[in-house]
This record gives sequence, C-alpha cells and structure tokens, in this order.
Amino acid sequence: MPKNRPQLLTTTLLAQGRFLQLERRQYRDQRGEVRCWEAAQRRQEQPAALAIATLQPSNRVVLIRQYRPPLDSFVIEFPAGLLNPGENAVAAAVRELREETGYVGDVLGDTGLTSSSAGLTGELVTMVTMTIDERNPENAAPQAKLDDGEAIDVFLVPRHDLRDFLASRQAEGDILDSRLAAWATALT
Repeated sequence: MPKNRPQLLTTTLLAQGRFLQLERRQYRDQRGEVRCWEAAQRRQEQPAALAIATLQPSNRVVLIRQYRPPLDSFVIEFPAGLLNPGENAVAAAVRELREETGYVGDVLGDTGLTSSSAGLTGELVTMVTMTIDERNPENAAPQAKLDDGEAIDVFLVPRHDLRDFLASRQAEGDILDSRLAAWATALT
C-alpha cells in the first residue's frame, strides 16, 4: 500500500445557494495521480451535534420525526443541529435537545468529530450521549421551543421496543437517519 498521503490541490466553486455550495476538489492521490471530486459543503463550515438521550428510570430513547426536503420524506432521527458561533458540540447538543423536545439532559460523553457522509460532504458531527432524569421538575412537562419553519414530532421509545418501532416507522414510509439505524443495530 502506498504511504503517500493524498494532497488537496485546488477547490473550485461550481454553484452556491443560501446555505450550501457545490465544489470541485482537485487532489493528488496516494499514487501521485491528479483526480477530481465533487462535494456539497455548507457555506459556513459549522459542525453539527446530535443528542443520544435516554430517559431514566424508564429507559426510553428520545427520537424526533421531521420533514427533510432533500429526501422529500419524514426522517426519524436523534435531536440535532448546527453549532452556533463560539459554541462547543456538547453545549449545542444540550441546546438542541431542549429546543426540539423540551427536555434537559445530563451529558455522559461524546464521540468527538465524526464524518456525516464522507463521499458527499465535509460535514462533521459530534454525537453526545445524555441521560434525562424524569424526576427532575424541569422534565415533568417539557415544551419544545422550535425554530421558525421546524415542525417536529417527539417519540419516547422504550429501548426494548426500539427495533420494532423503527420497523413500523419505515413501513409507514419514514426514513431512518443512518446514525440512529447504526446505533439501534448495535444495541442487539
């Protein structure tokens, strides 16, 4: 196996929208050959964070369902969003959990930066694991504070029913977020 690291040579902007841009990236591969790759990028290089949150003591997983225009479908996923300027991933995950579900969680850990879809985009996401104390008065009657244009359904799914729940949502036409699908698969 060649030991040379690929080297990015140029990035050319092909198209630009309000939030995204399409780029052509020319690079030299590990064998020294010049190649091109097209990639979608966010205009502002903002990482994302998502909250893998479990209610305790009931051991229910917090999931959301929202319409995603690129798929023209509803997606079942973990609460997630982009980091605000100056915000770290853990704080963003805590904020997104509260905004999208109304719940206040306690952080257990995080993955650090991971790739969202490396063949398509440079988006990076940190997955943050949390517990939500159901006995905390703040979690007694959670109220989401959604951003303009967001319409989110919240599901509290017992972990032992997760696979069946996800299969039923797929049967109804919803798409599963790949991170959720991988996490659910790893539970079995």
